Amino acid sequence: MTEDKSQHNGEGADAENIRVGVYICHCGGNISDTVEIERVVEAAAKMPSVVVARRNMFMCSDPGQSMIEEDIRTERLNRVVVGACSPSLHELTFRGVLTRAGINPYLFENANLREQVSWVSKGDPTGATDKAIRLVGAAVAKARLLRPLEPIRLEATPRVVVIGGGLTGLRCALDLARLDLDVTLLEEQPFLGGHLAELGQVYPSDKPAREILGELIREVSAHPRICILTSAEVIEASGCVGTFLLKVRAAGEMETQCFSAERIAADLASRAHGPNGDHHNDGAGTTELEIQAGMAVLATGFDHYTPSQGEYGYEEHPGIITLPALIRELESGGLGSGPPALNGRPINSIGFIHCVGSRELDGVHDQNGKTELNHYCSRVCCTSALWAAKQLQARYPDLQIYDFHKDIRTYGHGHEDIYEDTAKSGVIFCRFADTAPPKVTVTESDPPLMISLKDELTFNEEIDVPVDLVVLVTGMVPHAIDNLVDMLKLPRSADRFLQEVHPKLRPVEMAVNGVLIAGCCQAPLDSVESAAAASAAAAKAAALLGKGYIEREPFVARVDQALCNGTSACVEECKYNQAVSLVETAGGARKAQVNAAICCGCGMCAAVCPTGAIQVDGWRLDQFDAMIDALLVNY
Repeated sequence: MTEDKSQHNGEGADAENIRVGVYICHCGGNISDTVEIERVVEAAAKMPSVVVARRNMFMCSDPGQSMIEEDIRTERLNRVVVGACSPSLHELTFRGVLTRAGINPYLFENANLREQVSWVSKGDPTGATDKAIRLVGAAVAKARLLRPLEPIRLEATPRVVVIGGGLTGLRCALDLARLDLDVTLLEEQPFLGGHLAELGQVYPSDKPAREILGELIREVSAHPRICILTSAEVIEASGCVGTFLLKVRAAGEMETQCFSAERIAADLASRAHGPNGDHHNDGAGTTELEIQAGMAVLATGFDHYTPSQGEYGYEEHPGIITLPALIRELESGGLGSGPPALNGRPINSIGFIHCVGSRELDGVHDQNGKTELNHYCSRVCCTSALWAAKQLQARYPDLQIYDFHKDIRTYGHGHEDIYEDTAKSGVIFCRFADTAPPKVTVTESDPPLMISLKDELTFNEEIDVPVDLVVLVTGMVPHAIDNLVDMLKLPRSADRFLQEVHPKLRPVEMAVNGVLIAGCCQAPLDSVESAAAASAAAAKAAALLGKGYIEREPFVARVDQALCNGTSACVEECKYNQAVSLVETAGGARKAQVNAAICCGCGMCAAVCPTGAIQVDGWRLDQFDAMIDALLVNY
């Protein structure tokens, strides 16, 4: 007799030929130390359509997978439910088991008995066991209604657009090119290098930043797979993962040759004077061109926080400057080679004030015209200030340096050593409370500036410290990319940086498919972290584009044209640009249509559809109803 493979795969299966296998994992004690596994297995065996119920110490292990695979073949299973840990860990593992056994991998359902049961119910084993049984029952109820699905395959252009020509963008572009992908690198400024080009030596290597960048720029500009556009701006963006289309306005023609060594040196040297320093400009007119790419990587970086006028006396006296300005003076020789002086004024003492533009508190820090306070820590500022203080002490041994901080956060590898070296060098540290930042006043005496605060290190003693120079240790703010955010519908975090899908599981991916992020557009990072994020984004893009096509999970919305009455409620509710649209059918009626390349399967369209015409594959409303009904059943 010939085997009916369509029923074995669940195609056209009805309630009579649904055969479910249930497998409960001990998880090495993570589940079984709280949940009575045998009770769960016994209950599962009584559930509708269940023909096999087993347990194993580790279902994800080779013996556990082999057990499922063998049962699929011998027991003719066409649905599989595994009660184990989070599906984010092993859903792909168990789908692979189904594929090897010859059935559709999407006929699998996971019941999370670790995170949702045992880990949150350790004090109530009986209640945890009952809850586990109900969750398994809900999973079985859904599994009975699962249908075979196929991944969505999208053709992909083997080119990546990297937006941003700083350290992160350069590193990402080079890694992508080495992975045999074509790259277009866009930079809005006339030069490459970003903020790193404004620095001198970088910690902890003591290597000059411009030497690092010069070598990287030479490699990038020499690579035959990389095209560079400077003074470039994205003015339109459309399409989706695999086939993005960007319209770009740029100065001059696309760079296809190496930047000359002279140009690189001139560009980087000019950056020592800051973002507004002299730079290369070939005087060419603007060109508009269209770039088609499979994916885009945003490496748009950050801006230094600029204090408001009057904030800690900023712009009220020439002796009150920011840390980036001090670093530029150090690198350009602006403080002199003998006794330090700035703009002709001798400097005998300096006070650093931390957390200017970071870790701001509502009701404590003045808005000063800002729409939002920066509640986050910019992370790199403490070490940067200590590094500058260390260099000043080495260059000017008689200089008195004070450090005013809420606390010191030297979080990076080797950064604590910089703090210890600075503390031992003679820098005097004072600590102020979060709710009582120091005040800076201009005096008529010499030194001309006074920093006043309550010092927590001396049991809240009120102190006045006269100094010649006040350095405001400013934080990072996201670079302004509102046009890109609007065009691509990019999500932002509460801190206004671009928001990744998950900080650990999908750290460089955005909710918009095909758009990756790296570097300080995501959060304040140092140069080492930014380079690592760039390489991660490059690896992710290469993994997705390397085959010449992209496969997406099939959990997207689908429209039953017979039920759709064209109300457009789904179009209005959809948060993903053009994922759902109304199109005119042959009969003249307007019906909803889903672009599977853009749809993220959020289900918002299904929630507002008045006729139930639009459903999300893998999470249909009848499946939800069945799960809810199953939760009420006692086994």
